[in-house]
Amino acid sequence: MLLAFALSPFLILGIGALLLMLAEAFAAPSSRNRAGDNEESARGQALGATMVFLAAGAFAAGVWLYGIDDLEGASSLAPWLMIDRFTVFFEMLLCLGGALASLLAGGYLPEHNLNRGEFYALLLFSTLGAMILAAAGDLLTVFLGLETMSIGAYAMTAFRRTSSRSAEGGLKYFLLGSFAAAVMLYGFALLYGVTAHTDLAGIGASLAAGSAKSPFAILALALVLVGLVFKVSAVPFHMWTPDAYEGAPTPATTFMAIAVKSAAFAMMLRILLTSFGTGAWISWASGWPPVLAWISVLTMTVANLIAGRQDSVKRMLAYSSIAHAGYLLLGVVACSRSPQATASILFYLLAYTASTAGAFGALILCGRRGAEAVSYEDLSGIGRRHPGAALPFALFLLSLAGIPPTAGFFGKWFIFRSVIDGGFYVLAVIALLNSVVGAYYYLRVLVFMYMREPAAGAPVATPMRSGYVAAALLISAILVIALGITPGTTLDMAQAAGLTG
Repeated sequence: MLLAFALSPFLILGIGALLLMLAEAFAAPSSRNRAGDNEESARGQALGATMVFLAAGAFAAGVWLYGIDDLEGASSLAPWLMIDRFTVFFEMLLCLGGALASLLAGGYLPEHNLNRGEFYALLLFSTLGAMILAAAGDLLTVFLGLETMSIGAYAMTAFRRTSSRSAEGGLKYFLLGSFAAAVMLYGFALLYGVTAHTDLAGIGASLAAGSAKSPFAILALALVLVGLVFKVSAVPFHMWTPDAYEGAPTPATTFMAIAVKSAAFAMMLRILLTSFGTGAWISWASGWPPVLAWISVLTMTVANLIAGRQDSVKRMLAYSSIAHAGYLLLGVVACSRSPQATASILFYLLAYTASTAGAFGALILCGRRGAEAVSYEDLSGIGRRHPGAALPFALFLLSLAGIPPTAGFFGKWFIFRSVIDGGFYVLAVIALLNSVVGAYYYLRVLVFMYMREPAAGAPVATPMRSGYVAAALLISAILVIALGITPGTTLDMAQAAGLTG
């Protein structure tokens, strides 16, 4: 019974996805042919998917409160699935991200005539894969979770069938993602050949026992890093991200930006700290930290500079997501020296999830079908015409920029502090300068919303009405404000869930 309780978040998502597929398959044919009934069915599926996510998240919270050490039988799942506080934290985080994406889809898909029920099954299965990825303690489970998550994300990216941009984004994501997965799989094969282990702990023990680094182990680490950097959409493996994010329906973009990225960082932390977290592998002279440091600096700098030159707000948010991956990579680098760095990454991911979901949700709210908010010009004057739509957008942009007292401010504060505690002062200065540059394109949106008026004859975005989108924005706003005012409790949870090398 306790083993089932430990696995309950996985079981709820899997069974919920199957039930939603059955509900869609056995829906009355007449209801599919009537637009009104079809819209109500899609909204019902959105509500059903949201309830599944909330139920899985609630059971994950129950596992946390019950105590991991008291779950008899949970250790029998190791090394395939590691049921620890790190896993449970990500279960709650991923369920939150999935619920927010589902609520946004409940308003967006019917509004833009994309209300097909398979979207929610894809969302649930992809989140299940992300949870497996966060819990994986073996290379085989890592690959299983990675592909389960990625296949759903590929399909959601190309969900807008009549859009060539959506098809292009989905194809680029699929081809490059498959290539990155193959490269990572080659790295896994080399690791098995060098260590005779597929479990991460066994690989780490074998590598630590070696008197010198094997060339094949170094090559394996390089290949694995390529796959990991691609999945977190860091430079130079970021080129797919803007096209995929822009072409996908905005709820799918939201899911990729928050849940897929969070799961990718969970995978990165597991692999690097468990298998490559000791000895010369984490040294600044010959380990992976300097490699990730250079990638982090390039990611922050390139993404922030390009984001400031975008005309599309959605594309700007895509490059913003890449820049935030750079900040998070700094935290991963700091894990080699600072024991608090993992906790700062987990807190940052939670703050980033709430802020990014809110930003994309506010962008959805600001435009309806035929009068969407796409460019900066589309948002001109909306703060005066529709303050109820502009205000939440402003809040989430300020959080992404790291303005106090929002969640984003403390997310960056904890990351920068862990970098300084690790002695990486130059990296902290570079990150701070990049954060200042990043504030430019966030504040630029506020300038257009509150200080500009649309040009004569220019298209004007008209806000949509949706209780689902409003609910997602309300949840995100509460989290952004609460984490900004009282971050201590969440940081304590993150510290309890942190991994050490």
